[in-house]
Order: sequence, then C-alpha cells, then structure tokens
Amino acid sequence: MLFISYLVLIIYCLAIVLIFFYGLSQFNLLFNYIRSKKTTANDLKFHFDNGDSYPKVTIQLPLYNEKYVVERLLRTVAAMEYPKDKLEIQVLDDSTDESIAMTRELINELAKTGLNIKHICRSNRTGFKAGALKEGLAVAQGEFIAIFDADFVPQKNWLSQTIPYFKDPNIGVVQTRWGHLNRNYSILTKIQAFALDAHFTLEQVGRNSQSHFINFNGTAGVWRRSCILDAGNWQSDTLTEDLDLSYRAQLKNWKFKYLENVETPAELPAIISAARSQQFRWNKGGAENFSKNAKRVLQSNSISFKTKTHGILHLLNSSMFMAIFVMSILSIPVLYIKQTFPQFHLLFNFLLFFILTSVLFFISYWVTYKNIHGGGFWNFLKYIQLFITFYTIAMGFSFHNTVAVLEGLCGKKSEFIRTPKLNIEGLKERWKQNSYLNKKISKNVFFEGFLMLYFFFGIYSAIQLGDYSLLFLHLMLAVGYGYVFFQSIVAPK
Repeated sequence: MLFISYLVLIIYCLAIVLIFFYGLSQFNLLFNYIRSKKTTANDLKFHFDNGDSYPKVTIQLPLYNEKYVVERLLRTVAAMEYPKDKLEIQVLDDSTDESIAMTRELINELAKTGLNIKHICRSNRTGFKAGALKEGLAVAQGEFIAIFDADFVPQKNWLSQTIPYFKDPNIGVVQTRWGHLNRNYSILTKIQAFALDAHFTLEQVGRNSQSHFINFNGTAGVWRRSCILDAGNWQSDTLTEDLDLSYRAQLKNWKFKYLENVETPAELPAIISAARSQQFRWNKGGAENFSKNAKRVLQSNSISFKTKTHGILHLLNSSMFMAIFVMSILSIPVLYIKQTFPQFHLLFNFLLFFILTSVLFFISYWVTYKNIHGGGFWNFLKYIQLFITFYTIAMGFSFHNTVAVLEGLCGKKSEFIRTPKLNIEGLKERWKQNSYLNKKISKNVFFEGFLMLYFFFGIYSAIQLGDYSLLFLHLMLAVGYGYVFFQSIVAPK
C-alpha cells in the first residue's frame, strides 16, 4: 500500500510540474508579446505603387465535400484585388459527392470573367490534404502559394497585405490571424474563439517576435514556393502537415512573418462532433510531430537554447492534455492517501503549482483578450466568466485529447478526418440537416460520462473526508466532462 501511494504521488507531482513548466513558457511568451508592442517594425517590403512589379501568386483551395461553403469560398477568392494576369487559383477538389458538379459549374462561370482558375480533381485521396497541396504545387505557376481552407473568407485586399513582405528573400511564410464569423453562436464557439485568440496573439506573436519557431496554421497564409521545396515539400506522415512543414522549413533557417493585424475570418465548428474531430486531428498530429521533429530541434546547431526550449514545449503542446488527465485522475486517490499518510504533506502541496499555473494562464490570456476586446471593469468580468468556462470545458476534453496524443506518440496511423463546414450564417437553421455531420456516438463518450460521475464522487469524498482542497478542481472536472458528455449524445435535430 505504501509503495502504491508513493507511486501515485510521484506521478501526480510529475504531471503537475510538467504543466507548471508549460505555464512558465506561456508567461515568458506574454513578456515577449508585451515587448513586441513597444518595437517599431522595419520590414523590407514590396511597394507596388512605386514601381515594384507584382509577383505571380497561386491560391490553393483544398476541398473535400464542401457543398455548403464552396460557393462562398470561390466568390470571395475571385473578388480578391490582384492583377488577373499575375493570379492563378487552383481548386484542389478531392470531393466524392455531388459538390463536384456544383464546384465545376462555379469554376466555369468564374473562368468566363477572365480569371485563371483551374479545377484539379484526383482519382484518390492519397496523402489527404498534404497530397492535394503537393500535387497542385507540381503544376502551380506562382512563385508564392496562398492557401485557404473552405470555411475561410479572406478580405479583398488580403494579398496586398501579405505578399509585400516577401521582398525579404529569407521570408518563407507569411501567416495571418484567424477571425471568427460565428464567435458568439454558442458556448462551444465562444471557448474555441477564446483559445484560438490566445494562440494567434500570445503564442504566435510571442514566439515570432523573438525569432522562435512558429507554425503555419494550415490556412490563411502564404508560402514561398522555393521554401516548400527546400524544406522537403508537403509530407503526409502526420495529421498536421502544416506544423511538420513549418518546423522543417525553420530548421532550414527560413524566416516566418506573422501578421497579427491582418485578420482572416473563418467559421468555427458549431457542434461538439465537429469540434471533437478537429481537436483529435490537431492533438494527434501535434504528438506525431513531436516524435518526428523534436530530435531535429534538439540536434540543430543553428538555433539558440531558448528557441529549442520553446520549440520542444510547442511540440509538446498537445501532450499537456495528457498531463492534465493524469493529474486529474490521480487527484481523488490523493485525497485518500492524504488521510492515510499525512507524513507526505509536502507532496500534497504540489497542487499549489497547478494553482499558480492557472494564475499565469489567467494573467496571460487577459492581456491578449484585452488587446482584442478592450479593457474596462465590465469586460474584465466577462473575461473571468469566459476564462472559467474555457478552463472547465478544456479539462472536459482532456480524456478525448489524451487518446489522440497516445495514438500519435505510439505511431498509430489514422485517416485525415475533415471538420464538416456548416455555413451557419448562410443556411440559418437548415445547417442542422447538414449531410456531413457525424451522428455516430463514440465509445469514448460513454467513458466521459463515467468520468463525470467519477469526479462527482470526488466531490462526495471531499465532503466525507472534510478535505476541501481539491473540491473546486473536482467540480470543474465534473462539469467539464458533463458538458462534453451531454453535448456529444445530443445530436442536432
């Protein structure tokens, strides 16, 4: 019994320490972010109005069964302001449904306006999105390759805001910040927007401002064609091909430019099944990239120790969910160990590190939230409510994401599962009849229901033992898993 108690406490403490170090890295990014606001950019840029010639640009639009959003996407991209003789649009269509005919008709209509737009269809989905991008690149005419997923709605002047930065020959990628068309649709979209806003401000700016590695986010960015080829082209051995190519390019000493002030709106997953599939792909892909690229980062002679540290923690990002899951599962046995072996009291105090980590996140996210939404007392109260909601539901996703991370670390391969696009604004309530929605309930959902009950038992245990040190944590976990469980079993009607 004593040995098992030691083992539980050691694993519990190690999980908390790992989370704490990740929190410290986020706090360091906050300082970088704040410092970046005090510096004046002096970037080398094209000035097309002063005689610089427009370079040839190819826009790639990877599609897979996107009948609800394809028209919005194509008409938006077709309206972008750039010389037609310097612009090529590739519609990389891997669709297997009736959307192919719809897309073909739209392309034919747009081509009649003089737009250089091509419909590229493959006989199979080899390599999924990475395979489509690679095949399109082989015949692309552009020196620069812009990429938009089907749910994005770029502004008309998007190319004139991004392409000028490529005058610096060392710039391999220009990435823009995601906006959110349906931010306020539901609690689920609000917390996704909250998390993504933190990534696209605190993390991307915090890393990029100090020349640490950042990632192309798969869409709403532009690549220099020669950078893609020099880094080894698109590869499909991970589910996050964007993160993989980003690290390979930066290990080749290509520079990335992140534009916080250029917002590219997109649609967030509005139902839990879509969010689950996206989270699974991102977190499994992150773990696969850790396995693939961590050693390369550590062995590189061209990057600093601090950049290596942030790079490793960046690649471990998804693994934090595994640490949270382990810590939370062991927290209930820890309550009983505390009663039986009070001599371990110093180890029980490790929870303070998790509390401190939460405070670090709270401060960091407030700074970035304020930058987007403004400060003031009432906004701060809204922020507190949103932060607690985000933290609670994020913990409720920790089992789901832990499964994804373990699959990624163990090398288990799986299909690239697309996130269904709903076009909520355009279809009003009819989006609920979306034929792409997955209404099958995963067996993991039922385990999440069990975890909800498990943490309610933790609340009961606290009351029975008279130890309330973990009560708030167990309440958040019970509510978080409860939210994920009930939302997952209630399919849209």
